[in-house]
Amino acid sequence: MENEVKKNETKEFKKDNKREFKKNQSRDNRRSNGPREKLLNGTVVNIARVTKVTKGGRRMRFAATYAVGDGKGLIGLGTGKANEVQDAIKKAEQAAGRNLIKIALVDGRTIPHDVTGKCGKASVLLKSAKPGTGVIAGGTARVILELAGVKDVVSKSLGSNTKINVAKATIDALKSLRTREHIASLRGKKVEEL
Repeated sequence: MENEVKKNETKEFKKDNKREFKKNQSRDNRRSNGPREKLLNGTVVNIARVTKVTKGGRRMRFAATYAVGDGKGLIGLGTGKANEVQDAIKKAEQAAGRNLIKIALVDGRTIPHDVTGKCGKASVLLKSAKPGTGVIAGGTARVILELAGVKDVVSKSLGSNTKINVAKATIDALKSLRTREHIASLRGKKVEEL
């Protein structure tokens, strides 16, 4: 009889002590705000139809190259392949978001010094420019520089003009930029001592 009483007590105890869960405030706020504002702008750099020849015939797929940037010195490039164009673009956009790099800008408008970037046989020369010059660049290099937030720059594409390689060469050039402050910190000196 004592065992029955104990069982009843534990059942009552469990019923009385129900755990109350609080709603996650951030989740509710997310739903009420509507569509989220995009932090990164993106552009399709290149879409190519690629063919794989197999024993059974030709197999068509699509390869997309996508560039993303915030216009304030953040830039990324990604590629994706899929059977459909939209899927390839989506994969490329996700890859670009994972490959973001921060570049050094002077006064938020131009690059600190002249630089050359290479990828394969494509090379891109970038030169800093005075205020009001604008982005003097052709095709793919222009897209990358505008997404990165460079306002005044002169560029020249040398060698191969393959869109993907020109884009990668431009990003390679932007990666190798160094500000005076960065060089001074590497040498353990002040900016005035350089």
